[in-house]
Amino acid sequence: MSDKKVAEITHYFGHLGVAVFKVIDDLKIGDKVKIKGYTTDFEQEIKEIQLDHKPLEKAKKGQEVGVKVDDHVREGDEVLLA
Repeated sequence: MSDKKVAEITHYFGHLGVAVFKVIDDLKIGDKVKIKGYTTDFEQEIKEIQLDHKPLEKAKKGQEVGVKVDDHVREGDEVLLA
């Protein structure tokens, strides 16, 4: 496990189960990540990334993208490569 931080959660849309990731390091479909925060701690595979409602294969540093998440997340939670 690398525990390299690749993004931070800036927003969560609970009714959609989608989080906004502020990308710090490239993130792509198929990556396994760990989302960790004060009360958050789970792992998942990245299955879908969107930018302006359009699907992406890869998110680049500096982008803010929407990612479907498997559980509730909070602003400030860290996204680490698992």
